[in-house]
Amino acid sequence: MDAFNVLKRFAYRIHLQLERHLPEQRLYLKSDTETRFIRLKSGTQAVALIGGTLALAWTIVATAIIMMDTISAGSAREQSARQQAVFESRLSALSGDRDLRAEEALRAQERFNAALTQVSEMQERLLASEDRRRELETGIEAIQTTLRVAIKERDAARGEAERAVLALNEQSGVKTEMGRAQDTLATLEYLTGALGQTATQRDLMVGEAAAAKEETAAIAQEKRALELRNDAIFARLEEAVTVSMEPLDTMFRAAGMSPDDLLDTVRKGYSGQGGPLTPISMSSSGATLTPDEVRANAILAEMDRMNLYRLAAFKAPFAMPVKGAFRWTSGFGYRKDPKGYGNRMHEGTDMAGAVGTPIYATADGVVVYANWDNGYGRLVKIQHEFGIETRYAHMSKIRVEVGQRVSRGDQIGDMGNTGRSTGTHLHYEVRIGGKAINPMTFIKAAKNVF
Repeated sequence: MDAFNVLKRFAYRIHLQLERHLPEQRLYLKSDTETRFIRLKSGTQAVALIGGTLALAWTIVATAIIMMDTISAGSAREQSARQQAVFESRLSALSGDRDLRAEEALRAQERFNAALTQVSEMQERLLASEDRRRELETGIEAIQTTLRVAIKERDAARGEAERAVLALNEQSGVKTEMGRAQDTLATLEYLTGALGQTATQRDLMVGEAAAAKEETAAIAQEKRALELRNDAIFARLEEAVTVSMEPLDTMFRAAGMSPDDLLDTVRKGYSGQGGPLTPISMSSSGATLTPDEVRANAILAEMDRMNLYRLAAFKAPFAMPVKGAFRWTSGFGYRKDPKGYGNRMHEGTDMAGAVGTPIYATADGVVVYANWDNGYGRLVKIQHEFGIETRYAHMSKIRVEVGQRVSRGDQIGDMGNTGRSTGTHLHYEVRIGGKAINPMTFIKAAKNVF
């Protein structure tokens, strides 16, 4: 009884408080014949007020949640569109830069070949002038030797003539001074003529030797200027190759792939040689290459490495499987199972969008599976180079067949909600050697270049 009285007094106090703030109201209803009223007690008014307040609060919260979700979806679509535009612009810029570098390399190689031709011609002229100079020196030496022999023979002949004249005079007893004078004049005239011819030939040879030296100096100066110009061209090419190579190397290392192993694999598939980027070989006899030829071969090797990087980039999944509007809904790693079966490993990333959104291959490859799978629903598997496989699940429609070769950007299906799925989305996986890795590794790595 005491507890009942306490509860009764407590209820009475509550009623008094309600009467103070919510006094009893009467609602009159008047008709043609009579007037009635409805009594609204304090408790009834309190219940109505609380119910209305709760309904208003629920309406406000629900509206805020819907608006936040709408804004978030719009921001995600805009961000995706901006990222896609940046991706395409960087891809176009890199492609243009690559083509420009290739054209510059071709023009530089043409200039280099022309320069080598000019140097070869200059060297031939220099060698010819050196040969001519040596011939002239040899001729001068031969003339000098002949002159010395002639002088010796003249002296010997003069001695023999004098002895013969003396013997004749002794026999005849008459000294012919006039004869000796005539003989001496004749000998002097002969020697003067021989010496004049020798001096003339010597002067001609000296002039030819001086001209050869001047031509040699001019050729050496031209060769030095050509070497400086080639050095400037090589420096620009080396800088361009280095700047273009670093982002590609960073991209593959960020994706967890060894660039050297990657390029070796690509090189095996593209092992043909020839064309403008063939290494320079100036001699078929095994002669040592010049420093310029070694430097040119190094640049061509780096350009070949950059070209192999480009081929590898198209063979690895460095692209987005969805180009339309979508929203990232679940990433790679452990997560709470959407079907309520605890925490489970999520081996890909999810992109939610509208039904029928096109799905594209992220790299060149061959379709190895295109059918229904219990967990994946409609599933497409593409085998790429370097032991990489990509998977595209929960499709509403498959547009490729097993054995079909696809290229990056080819549509392979439409987004759907098949298999073990709670809504329309694409489940995208990347596997290397059968082991699932985070697809965002490739997507983020591509942003460093494309």
